[in-house]
Amino acid sequence: MSTLPVAHFPSPARAPAKQPIPPLESGDRLNHAEYVRRYAAMPSHVKAERIEGVVYMAAAAVSAGFHGQPHVDMTTWLGVYRMTTPGVAAADNSTIFLDLDNDPQPDLCLYTLPTHGGRIKIDEKGYIVGSPELIVEIAASSFSFDLGAKLQVYRRNGVKEYIVHRTYDGEIDWFILRDGRYEKLAPGEDGIHRSEAFPGLWLAVASMIAGDLVQVLGALQRGCAGEEHGAFVKGLAAAREVGSTAAPI
Repeated sequence: MSTLPVAHFPSPARAPAKQPIPPLESGDRLNHAEYVRRYAAMPSHVKAERIEGVVYMAAAAVSAGFHGQPHVDMTTWLGVYRMTTPGVAAADNSTIFLDLDNDPQPDLCLYTLPTHGGRIKIDEKGYIVGSPELIVEIAASSFSFDLGAKLQVYRRNGVKEYIVHRTYDGEIDWFILRDGRYEKLAPGEDGIHRSEAFPGLWLAVASMIAGDLVQVLGALQRGCAGEEHGAFVKGLAAAREVGSTAAPI
């Protein structure tokens, strides 16, 4: 008896095994897309940034007195200004896409919303793209980095004002961009620094260093009650009005 030939069917193709995403490591030299991919896969408590194409991982948190409390005080100061200045927003520890080689994650930043004439953009994933007008770093052990490579990156990308709170030294440096260079902003005779990018944003430096938030917010309140701040708020509102009525291109 003859036997019928047995049909042979090819096995279903197997999908290639998914490759694990490599972890971020300090010193990695990555492009923007690969950095974002790896950073998104890291645990939420990890803080990193990419400066001049190189990944830097944050050191372990220092004591509350040298970073935690000054950070909270600076956050409160900027938060109150934001509250009294419609059209301005603040961000805490947010990655910023500055340029092809730099994705910093500063402690704080303050910027004008794009709906009110601001120059940054918010992409579809909520990232800030472009240069905020003001950046703040709380520099405990990282002061040489914050005043070195990062300062030059912020200068080159047109960050108008840069504040570095050197908590170990008990000093605050406020840099302002003039003619492509950072100059230290001099305080007034009353010891108050007055922002040029954000009218009314006044900082009582000695009080901030001492942790006297009552005096810090008192100076800020006086700044926000002034005519310059009022004119700034009106200008933001007018920019929004123009943007909302502009004909689509």
